[in-house]
Parts: sequence; structure tokens; C-alpha cells
Amino acid sequence: MLVGSNNYRSIEASEDRSYVKIIDQTTLPFEFKIIHLRTLQEVVRAIKFMQVRGAPLIGVTAAYGFALSMNFDTSNKFLKECKESLINARPTAVNLSWAVNQIFDRLISIAPEQRKELGWDLADTLANEDIEKNISIGLHGYNLIKVHNKKPINILTHCNAGWLATVDHGTALSPIFKLFNEGFDVHVWVGETRPRNQGMSLTAWELEQYKIKHTVVTDNAGGLLMKEGLVDFVIVGADRIAMDGQVCNKIGTYLKAVVAKENNIPFYVAAPLSTIDKNFIGESRNFEIECRDAKEVMTMKGIDKMGNIIEINIGNSPAYNPAFDITPKEYVSKFICEKGVFDTNEIKEIINL
Repeated sequence: MLVGSNNYRSIEASEDRSYVKIIDQTTLPFEFKIIHLRTLQEVVRAIKFMQVRGAPLIGVTAAYGFALSMNFDTSNKFLKECKESLINARPTAVNLSWAVNQIFDRLISIAPEQRKELGWDLADTLANEDIEKNISIGLHGYNLIKVHNKKPINILTHCNAGWLATVDHGTALSPIFKLFNEGFDVHVWVGETRPRNQGMSLTAWELEQYKIKHTVVTDNAGGLLMKEGLVDFVIVGADRIAMDGQVCNKIGTYLKAVVAKENNIPFYVAAPLSTIDKNFIGESRNFEIECRDAKEVMTMKGIDKMGNIIEINIGNSPAYNPAFDITPKEYVSKFICEKGVFDTNEIKEIINL
């Protein structure tokens, strides 16, 4: 997608396959910084400390973690160590374990001397497939929304599910990019998404690069906007989708969904099929909801008068920082995936497509 006048992917292999280039998302929106990852340890760190984030991108990054590892050691022992390190990098997004298991199963089944080349081929394929899926999500979401041709079409988002959360195009933002490209008058209400402010720092930054009209609002303003008729649709991404239609996503998603239903506003979840977890249904779930450092709640990042990125403390009280919540299926109007648009009761059918 566009940054200035140039096109970028959020992750990309070097031509000689000696390193991987990523956009360091921890410095945005103040500094656009590309860094190089050369080892498994650097990949794990990038995932854990959110230099890369977003469920689809985390999965692809893990695949490249395998590829980089095979540059140094193709043994079964090291392959198993890679798998464990990558899966433990972050616990909530199912795309991480999905990608890790997929790559591991392929590599462990072939001779060690063949693993280096195949590891890179598999990672590149996963990255390219992610882009194609997101383009399809954008088209299906566009077809769903375009029939409501208001001027402008007001869409509320939460967190970041744009191209920075994927390899390119994004999930929840993909229909918005498509609407804009097709000439629709679209405006996006961008929820700030405390405590890490992915909406304000990442989603707003993406929309600004693309010259799409948008307004940053506090997370608590969403209810008022919906009640006053200033929101036509809510679109979010997902980190894990249950077989019965529940959605695990960034903390605060549940609140947006409840208010949207109260005000008869469609609440759409956009995500690839790889986000569906066959082991998640009802109260049964085999994953933990990540609880991050309380420091994130009690600090804010910004720039000083000299243009330096700084972090300041905003309080000293104890804090609780769950990173995700779970939205019950009755609050989800539609799922948008690469195969089309579906109701919550069609999840089991979707995975067989």
C-alpha cells in the first residue's frame, strides 16, 4: 500500500533471502522505519514487542521466522525449537499457531538439506496468499456496503485491521480502500484504541497516506456517535473466531458491538478463514487472552518539541491490561472472509469451502 508515493508490504524477504524487511510499527505515526530481521530471536522479539502485529501478519512473520532459521540450522532439533519459540511469542491470535503448524509439518516431512529453500518458498507463498485473501475480503465487503450509497458513508473502526495488520490491503480496512478507489464518499471514525492507540497511531496513519477522510475519536465516543446517527457501519478485524460465531478481538470490541446492536447498526467482522479456530466453541477455548504489562496503561508515547519520540508516565496506580475480549455471536451482523459474506450460524459451513 501507499506510503507517500511509494508502495510497500508490511513484510518482505530480501532478494538474497538473508533477511526479512519489516515496518517497525512501534515508531508510527512519528517515524516510518524499516528494519531487518536476520535471526529467529529477532523475529520472536518483533512479534512479542509488537513491531509487527495483527493476526494475519503475525502468522506470515512466523513463517519467515522458520525460513530465517533454516539459513543456520536445518536439523529436526532446531526445527522443533523454532516451533516452540514462535508459538509462545504471543498467545491469542490463532493465525500464529495456524501458520507455525502448517510450515513445521511441511518442513519436518522432508530431508534437512531441502528445508532451507522450501522454508523460504512456503513463507513467500503464505505472504502472497494473504494479499489475495485480503483483496477478496475488500471486494466482498465493498459489495455489501455499496448498496447503501449515502454521502458520506460513515464507518467506525476499532484497533487496526488495515494493511499494517496484514501483508497488504488489510481486512477491515480493505472494503474501505475499495470503496474509496471506486469513487464513494467515505468517512472513517477511528477509535483511538487505548492503551496502545493502534487506531490513532496506525489506522489513522494508513488513511492519511491514502487521503481517505477520517476523524480520530476517543474510544468512549463511539456510543454517542452511533446514537446520534453518525455511524452507518462498524467494521473490525478478528484475532480468533469460534465455531459458534464468537469473536475474539482487541479489547473494546465487545463494547462497540453491544452499542451497535442497541442502535440497529450493522456490526461486521472481516477476517480470513485461517482466523477460525476449530477448537473454540461455547465456553471451551484452548487459548489464553493475553494480559499485557500494566505499564502500557500508565504511559503514553509522543514527540517532544525537538521531534524526539518520548514516553511519559501518566500515573502510578496499579493497572490491569487485558489485550482482547470476546464478542458473543448475537452481536455480529455478518462475517466477511475471502469466500464471501456469511451469518454467524454458517461458520461450520465456511470452513469447508
